[in-house]
Amino acid sequence: MPMQLNRVLEMIDVGKSELARAVRLSPATITNLIHYGKWPKSRSVEAFQAEVIDYLRTQGLQPHHENGLFDFEGGPLAGTQGTDPSQNRRGNNLESMMLLRKQNLTQKARQAFGLARDPFGEVRDSSEVFLTHDIRYVRESMRVGAKFGTFMAIVGESGAGKSTLRKDLATWAASEHDPVILIEPYVLGMEESDERGKSLKALHIAEAIIRAVAPSEKVAHSAETRFRQVHTCLLESYRAGNRHVLIIEEAHGLPIATLKHLKRFYELEDGFNKLLSIILVGQPELGNRLDERNPRVREIVQRCEVVKLRPLNDHLEQYLAHRFKLAGVDITQLMDAAAFQALRAKLTGQGFSALYPLAVHNVLTAALNEAADLGIDAVTSDLIKGV
Repeated sequence: MPMQLNRVLEMIDVGKSELARAVRLSPATITNLIHYGKWPKSRSVEAFQAEVIDYLRTQGLQPHHENGLFDFEGGPLAGTQGTDPSQNRRGNNLESMMLLRKQNLTQKARQAFGLARDPFGEVRDSSEVFLTHDIRYVRESMRVGAKFGTFMAIVGESGAGKSTLRKDLATWAASEHDPVILIEPYVLGMEESDERGKSLKALHIAEAIIRAVAPSEKVAHSAETRFRQVHTCLLESYRAGNRHVLIIEEAHGLPIATLKHLKRFYELEDGFNKLLSIILVGQPELGNRLDERNPRVREIVQRCEVVKLRPLNDHLEQYLAHRFKLAGVDITQLMDAAAFQALRAKLTGQGFSALYPLAVHNVLTAALNEAADLGIDAVTSDLIKGV
């Protein structure tokens, strides 16, 4: 896992490249430090730490964030006295599990195990969504909020089920008696600053709202007129019986300035009624940005509910039973208790769990493919350990 420094950089909106320039090092050196604990060889550790802290103080670093700044999240800094190197390697391996390239189930494996469909394929409709307590709560919050006004952020690791929830909301909105208009700005190429891509600004969001709510209207060029146009369009549409939900995926790439502007969109009202619900969907970096201890976003956090999607953990067996049932197979015929335990052990560590759907899918797909190649009729604990 990365250093606490990584979280603090995101929270105060300082990029790794910006920090690298400030301390006269390459971005790769900063990345190696944050993720692997490799200190720059050109200066002493103490002098380098002091230089980083001095610069970050000028960017808004608070005193209570300085303690443990160079420790790894969930544990001490790699390479310091008292640290077990094997634990650090395990942490890096677990993080890598979340970044594995998608594994594809082979035709040979599907035939060998009688799978009518890939059990880890895309969810086809709302009935196929596996409902943990977290997912059920978030789904109902999204639906209720779509009608009555909400400002929430859904935060989770890659493959935790965020996109599935967004698709589920779209399916629900299309079937509702009271029309719910989903507004989804394009986030292709979106970055938190214009140095590496194009940041999503308030004017872009205003344009997306107008095109979704009043597609026949011409979007005004001036900022003042465009924002007034947004308010008018939302008001007229709301009074006509429509409800509006702005959904922004990859929201961890939003600049702090845009997050602040979203609060003003949310404050558009017709009397006591909110004209626009806002749902942000992003990876853990979004949760770091919306830290209530960060004074730059305090006014947003006071209005935005942050919901974190947790790993499957105790729901692992039920989740896999659900997915394999969709494929026409009883999971107990393919995996025994030892195999489940091996899967848990492979994807968990001290203070860390990677038991998210994507990581689980990758490991089991690789194990099923290997079992088919070896002519084994079940996924064993040894197979899981070996993939």
